[in-house]
Amino acid sequence: MGKAYESKEHEAEIYRLWEKSGFFNPDKLPGKPKKTYSISIPPPNVTGSLHLGHALNNTIQDILTRFYRMKGRKTLWLPGTDHAGIATQNVVEKELAKQGLTRHQLGREKFTEKAWQWKAKYGDLILEQLKKLGCSCDWSRTRFTLDKNYTEAVLTAFINYHKKGYIYRGPRIVNWCLRCTTAISDIEIKYQEKKGKLWYLKYPIKGDTNYELHTNDANHFIVVATTRPETMLGDTAVAVNPKDKRYKNLIGQKLILPIVNREIPIVSHRLVDVEFGTGAVKITPAHDKTDWQIGKENNLEVINVIGPEGKMTKEAGKYAGLPVLEARKKIVKELEKLNLLEKVEDYQHQISLCDRCGTPIEPQISTQWFVSMKKLAKPAIKVVKKSKIKISPERYKKIYLDWLDNIEDWCISRQLWWGHRLPVWFCQKEKDKYIVSVNQPKKCPYCNKCKMKQSEDVLDTWFSSALWPFATLGWPKKTKDLKEFYPTSLLSTARDILYLWVARMVFSGLEFLKKIPFEQVYIHSTILTLEGRRMSKSLGTGIDPLELINKYGADATRFGIIYQTNRDQQAIRFDERAIVAARNFINKLWNISRFIAIQIETEPKIKIKNIKTQTLADHWIISRANNLITSITKKIENYEFGEASKEIYEFVWHDFADWYLEISKFQIADPGLKKETIRNLKLILCLCLRLLHPFIPFVTEQIYQQLNTCTNSSDLLMIASWPKIKKNFINLKKEKEFASVKEMVMKIRNWKIEQKISPKEIVDYKIKTENKNLLRYAHQNLVVRSAHNKKILAQNELKDLIEKLGKVKLTL
Repeated sequence: MGKAYESKEHEAEIYRLWEKSGFFNPDKLPGKPKKTYSISIPPPNVTGSLHLGHALNNTIQDILTRFYRMKGRKTLWLPGTDHAGIATQNVVEKELAKQGLTRHQLGREKFTEKAWQWKAKYGDLILEQLKKLGCSCDWSRTRFTLDKNYTEAVLTAFINYHKKGYIYRGPRIVNWCLRCTTAISDIEIKYQEKKGKLWYLKYPIKGDTNYELHTNDANHFIVVATTRPETMLGDTAVAVNPKDKRYKNLIGQKLILPIVNREIPIVSHRLVDVEFGTGAVKITPAHDKTDWQIGKENNLEVINVIGPEGKMTKEAGKYAGLPVLEARKKIVKELEKLNLLEKVEDYQHQISLCDRCGTPIEPQISTQWFVSMKKLAKPAIKVVKKSKIKISPERYKKIYLDWLDNIEDWCISRQLWWGHRLPVWFCQKEKDKYIVSVNQPKKCPYCNKCKMKQSEDVLDTWFSSALWPFATLGWPKKTKDLKEFYPTSLLSTARDILYLWVARMVFSGLEFLKKIPFEQVYIHSTILTLEGRRMSKSLGTGIDPLELINKYGADATRFGIIYQTNRDQQAIRFDERAIVAARNFINKLWNISRFIAIQIETEPKIKIKNIKTQTLADHWIISRANNLITSITKKIENYEFGEASKEIYEFVWHDFADWYLEISKFQIADPGLKKETIRNLKLILCLCLRLLHPFIPFVTEQIYQQLNTCTNSSDLLMIASWPKIKKNFINLKKEKEFASVKEMVMKIRNWKIEQKISPKEIVDYKIKTENKNLLRYAHQNLVVRSAHNKKILAQNELKDLIEKLGKVKLTL
């Protein structure tokens, strides 16, 4: 073994060894295990590259996969990627723009060809990055959401939903991106603080026909505050909170909407924030989601005054055709002229932007396809309430249930070209008539003449990813994989997609297979900067894990990230010093192994069996090791990965290296203790390699391969058996006795530090102790025995121990 562990030299070689073995594939595992353990990887976007969130989540999944593989399970970690409709389309459009082209100039068919070419070149990049992290996925089963088989699953799901009456088409308010010209989901929106204006508009109360004469009399108006005065043209009410005493007597009265002179009612609603503006808010159901809800509950008219291109519609009257910001200026000027603009204030507020292109979102009414959610949500609520699916940490269960209890119908259509095109065909004469079919109908059933045209829309990416746990296993076909690995064992994911993805997979699995999609959901922590800021490449706060891997190695990156986690933490403040500490720990493990390798060379035939504990140190370390097996096993099973990493770190560095290894040097010097001490060293090293393998797989496999430390075992550590506890070696009494010896030595060391005495300096000590058995324990169990085993030598032996450990001379 070299003097230092070189991660760059060994990691690629070790990964090739694993891949060549074929053991990532559960069908090729030795012993034909019957009990399964399966994880479907949360599919990264084909446009994505590895970030720290990916590194954390995939390290967690790899820890569990390796752990259960070593425990003898038939383990499948199924990888794949998501086609990421809007993200991929934007990337390809940017490439076309460099050539001076648009997708519309190319046409749909040629644009889709370009997108497939881009995917072939770049789409698997993130999977290759996961290999650098050490992920032990079964790459032979890699899936892509636009693959032929997966597309069959998506279309089957759509048709089944439609047959049951869950899918419908109609006008509703959606998040609309003006640049991408498509509806987008809530997860595809980011929010940004912006300095803007708050305009206070006066709406005259009906009955005062000469309101121009009373523009300064508050009794004749309700004043509303808005950040978007141009939308007033679509107002159909003003709302106040029913608990707001200021407006209690006005509820039910009518107002005159300025400029368009339309009568609108004053309504009450619980969602009105009494602290915003004047406490009275304008209601524009066509251009605000909250207003849409208030409008629906009060049967208000919906007037769309802003079109999909960001221009005012014909409903805006004389402002029709104007871009939004230009219309805003003219409307404000008109209100000033009518003396109906009370004031304008500076206002800091959040605006919603398209996450892909950065364009402000324009909520508006659009004819889209929706899934009716009330019936589908009920069984998804039931399985979590009854703990058939367990969500960990427990606090996220409430978030999941709250969302499903208040769920809205799901908009599943997107105005894109990259994705699963809707299996919907429209009559060309009766434009609103359609049929649902995978293939184009030979004859139009409505006009009997036209060639029916397929819908231009594609399905929301979340629609296809909701099928991920079972579509990846072959559904709708009844495959061997589906029978063997579904339901999957675990989903590990981030909290921000708990309802957008997790809940949808639950109701989809229950709907199509009548089974839950996974037994456990683990929500991992969010990684923030050391200052507590969100990590983002655009903000310059992101950290590339590949740079950490190149600098410190994959094992150090994995262990350093996991070490910072805590099962009950919602967020981690990432500190690179933890990666440095992990690298040092790996070097420590390497050096421990080098020392033991030297000892093994002197006794090459020693095997790990028939373990004998001859000294107190032997009893202590083997008892501690057996307790460690139990503790680490439970912590991994309970998703306490950070706690497990800390505990094994303490054992390896302090118990094993600082204490037992140092004591073993005395014992090896005694011919009567040498052989069993080396056997114990081999045993503890083998145990440490196995317990550490799920966390730091590369270095543990490398040491295992170079030393062949664990005899009578497998050729690869990755399929070696997980350590089993031997209760007969657990001796809490001996652990307590050794703790008293440790305490004595530490007191001596600490005293020298307090007295500012060099560790190398020899000092006379006189020790008093009430522990009458201390010398007997030392004589019988701890240090080198004399050939004649006379008790009178115990003083000299204890003196020798403390002198070498504590660098002191002891007077008794």
